Amino acid sequence: MAFGIKRAELQQWKRQVEAGEIAFLTHYWLDDRFPGIRTVTKVGCADIDKLRRWCKSYGLNPRYLHLRDQYPHFDLLGTEQVSILKVEGLQDHIDRFHLDSSIS
Repeated sequence: MAFGIKRAELQQWKRQVEAGEIAFLTHYWLDDRFPGIRTVTKVGCADIDKLRRWCKSYGLNPRYLHLRDQYPHFDLLGTEQVSILKVEGLQDHIDRFHLDSSIS
């Protein structure tokens, strides 16, 4: 279940993904499979090869890409999420969702 984002933010992310850009969308999220995880960052791009290269550049396995819908993406969680957001210059995501304080 996703929450904590505005419709305009989701629409902007979708437009960027459709345009073949690497796009980031962080939101609150609850999933029983991931206890203790309360946020996810979806890194999307309609250009699958570009998204695979992006994954590999961070040592992420492209096998875990979600390709089942029109917005292909990779889900970033936990410490990996925070460290990649920092490298990508997305401190606003970290601050907004209090991610530094959620990682031990």
